[in-house]
Amino acid sequence: MITTNDLKEKIIAGLGLEDIGVDEIDDDMALFGDDGLGLDSVDAIEITLIVEKEFNVKIKDMGEAENIFSTPTTLVTYINEQLEQDTK
Repeated sequence: MITTNDLKEKIIAGLGLEDIGVDEIDDDMALFGDDGLGLDSVDAIEITLIVEKEFNVKIKDMGEAENIFSTPTTLVTYINEQLEQDTK
């Protein structure tokens, strides 16, 4: 099972966010927009690639991307659900 800290570490490393620590990203913090981490659409593409490479999970329904990528918690929930389905 993937934890939010696992995900946050991968995001920080993958996006080169050296000035931000795992502890500074709240599990329910918005990843995108001015109210949260402040990531943009290019970062969304990078996170998609990180999720595919690091966790071997593909984002199957891009129509749901806004909900999936909302917070670290929603993204980890999606990753774990996909990993669980793959083991069945």
